[in-house]
Amino acid sequence: MSDAPSIVWFRLDLRLSDNPALTAAAQRGRAIIPLFILDDDDAEGWAFGGASRWWLHQSLAALDADLRARHGGLILRRGPAQDILDQVISETGADAVFWNRRYEPWAIARDGRIKEHLKDRDLTVESCNGALLNEPWEIKTNQGGPYKVFTPYWKAVRATGGISDPLPIPQPLSTLSSPPASDDLERWNLRPTRPNWAAAFPESWTPGAEGAAERLADFLDDDVFAYKDQRNAPGKPGTSRLSPHLHFGEISPRQIWHAAIAKSLSETGEPMADGVMTFLSEVVWREFSYNLLYHFPHLPTDPLKTEFAAFPWIEDPAALKAWQTGMTGYPIVDAGMRELWTTGWMHNRVRMIAASFLIKDLMIHWSEGEAWFWDTLVDADLASNAASWQWVAGCGADASPYFRIFNPVLQGGKFDPDGTYVRQWVPELAGLPDKVLHTPWEASPLELRSAGITLGQTYPERIVDHGWARDRALAAYKALKAA
Repeated sequence: MSDAPSIVWFRLDLRLSDNPALTAAAQRGRAIIPLFILDDDDAEGWAFGGASRWWLHQSLAALDADLRARHGGLILRRGPAQDILDQVISETGADAVFWNRRYEPWAIARDGRIKEHLKDRDLTVESCNGALLNEPWEIKTNQGGPYKVFTPYWKAVRATGGISDPLPIPQPLSTLSSPPASDDLERWNLRPTRPNWAAAFPESWTPGAEGAAERLADFLDDDVFAYKDQRNAPGKPGTSRLSPHLHFGEISPRQIWHAAIAKSLSETGEPMADGVMTFLSEVVWREFSYNLLYHFPHLPTDPLKTEFAAFPWIEDPAALKAWQTGMTGYPIVDAGMRELWTTGWMHNRVRMIAASFLIKDLMIHWSEGEAWFWDTLVDADLASNAASWQWVAGCGADASPYFRIFNPVLQGGKFDPDGTYVRQWVPELAGLPDKVLHTPWEASPLELRSAGITLGQTYPERIVDHGWARDRALAAYKALKAA
């Protein structure tokens, strides 16, 4: 019997527990070679953005530490994935490669090529589902096609008969006594230095499987039952903030699903109490986005509603810059964009408000926002990012109608009524009374002076009047429909 080792190719599954590829490899009873490949060449313009690279560094270090605690270690290599796999196979005599599937169009194409290449070399190759509750081809409409509306998709997921239990860490976890050489993670230069724009990230995040488990436990203990009521309030700690951990696979959706249901059963006797059901539906929104990306691979670049290809978008670099830097003159929008730059994350309600402002108030193409979020979000996920931007733009699946235009003043007053969020991220407005905090242009000269504000100097004037901008956007939409 051969004792040739197996390669476990880690990708966006940077954990040891509930890792189907790792479990499948360990079941062969041979040593495993834990390998991570940084392959930017095949990403077709969607290589990791700046904030994601910061997170990736921390997550790889955490996974390496987890493996070393079990007498192993993560092998790092950089370059085209197929070439790296061939190198490691030649160096170690490995006769099998295991990985968990990815669903980005470029990854599907690359993995297909690699699988055929390795099979031609008579290697065992197995890909597994380590990222989703259900594969995109498993949840189908009655007509056998993909769902394009979330609510029936959510009902179909709940009707599947249950989600399989998470897998434990394989025991024992055997690695090579003389592993192949590894790159030095520090030399990959994933973290920014000059300037270090991520300096505040560690205050908000603990990347790695341990950090993910702690965040989930804290959320389930403190916030999950209030999630339905508090998830839209950016000034309250009402969301799980698990999205980057999920994206990098430091925790699996199955682990989250079963932990949330167990908490609901222990506290209420029901598997899905109100807050828990709402929370799990958001986990399934992520699944829905992957369903869309898999079946409509052009999602990141082209509108699903093809008529929007003719929409008269405006190129306005100055307005785009004001939006990116949180200098639009609309406090709730600016607060969100500054939170994003400082922490690599933005509250979901504010994401919708900021996205609507870019698309409908400024009439700048949604792909500009998609690209900015891709570079600045620690949870930048191709499926969720593309689907969400198309949703706000009104050109995607189950999309918000284009004529639904968020009023940033009303949204700020409704979801941040006491100004906690705005005052945190736009501190130059902190001294304004609540009644004008979201409309500083309506503050009296005395209110402005008392708060130390000079509009146009210490805080910008509005770059556009929302009422006028709304009428402009609606006129463009009506013209598009009439064409």
